[in-house]
Amino acid sequence: MKAVHFGAGNIGRGFIGALLFQSNYETTFVDVNTELIDELNKKEAYRVELAGTEDYMEVTNVSGLNSLNDEEKVIEAITEAEVITTAVGPNVLPMIAPLLAKGLGEKKSTGLVIACENMVGGTETLKNHVYENLDEEQKEWVSDRISFPNAAVDRIVPNQNQEDPLTVMVEPYYEWVVETSSVTSELPDIKGITYVDDLTPYIERKLFTVNTGHAVAAYLGKYNGHHTIKEALEDVKIKNKTQAALGESGGVLIEKYGFNTEKHQEYIDTIISRFENPDLSDEVTRVGRGPIRKLGPKDRLVRPALEYIRLKNEEPVHLAEVIAAALDYRNEDDAEAIELEGMIRKKGKVGAFCEIAEINENHPLVKAVEKHIN
Repeated sequence: MKAVHFGAGNIGRGFIGALLFQSNYETTFVDVNTELIDELNKKEAYRVELAGTEDYMEVTNVSGLNSLNDEEKVIEAITEAEVITTAVGPNVLPMIAPLLAKGLGEKKSTGLVIACENMVGGTETLKNHVYENLDEEQKEWVSDRISFPNAAVDRIVPNQNQEDPLTVMVEPYYEWVVETSSVTSELPDIKGITYVDDLTPYIERKLFTVNTGHAVAAYLGKYNGHHTIKEALEDVKIKNKTQAALGESGGVLIEKYGFNTEKHQEYIDTIISRFENPDLSDEVTRVGRGPIRKLGPKDRLVRPALEYIRLKNEEPVHLAEVIAAALDYRNEDDAEAIELEGMIRKKGKVGAFCEIAEINENHPLVKAVEKHIN
């Protein structure tokens, strides 16, 4: 069995690539990083270490292709693959879509495309970008043969410097949930995938807990002078505020999907304990990078805050505080942070937030955030 995975970075190798290997797939990684691609082709294997343990896994039966230099080979690999996955980041999906479209347009067999990204509706977004690069005949061809199920993924892969550029450390915990309602082809037997009819509760549980919690620790940590997530959560005030913010986002989940209150609190506690794992300690600047995207209307801070107002008919206190801290985020090595700073100079914090979150200045969330800004 063959798979193509776009994104040879730590998440791609340490999470998706590892599970594909355990499911007996021959995986071709596609990336623009020449060093990683050359190393994959040289060694045809890499090591995955499990944080907090002595356990590790040797992933074999892998190779690499450079999407800039090996376009024809990438297209050929796509046509031969039963499964195509991505872990490239939301902003890169439009960039890989033209090449993916060429491969799918020539594919004769059925297949599955799954975007394993930290976003809601990642595969649907990728599908739309792919279809923009197909003519009407190709769209019909691809629609009949290729399924694009949305997915929710969760595994912490910390920033790391390994002696071997292919070696990657990941946490033992992971979750990969794939929605089956749009799948017309046979479901692949991939170790670690949970197939469900409706993905929405799982996506929002992950987004409103893991991603929200990470953002809380990162932005409040940075604001208070901490350098790592672990260091931030050792600050009792920040840990309590993280719990409180996840209590607000958790209240939304319980209200919308009927999650058991006690079990969801256990889930919150598990997530925070994962953040506290010393082997997974990550820099607040890496977790907080891309503040404009993370302050967007569908992302980890604004979305649960808007839902909280809608369902509870009251302002969120703790999520609003984190949003205010995110507006104070500064990092000269982060292009979005620099762009955010420029927006704030021109429009002020409230004006910049309204534009990014796509809400007007009279919205209750703006009023809640403004209290913390002031």
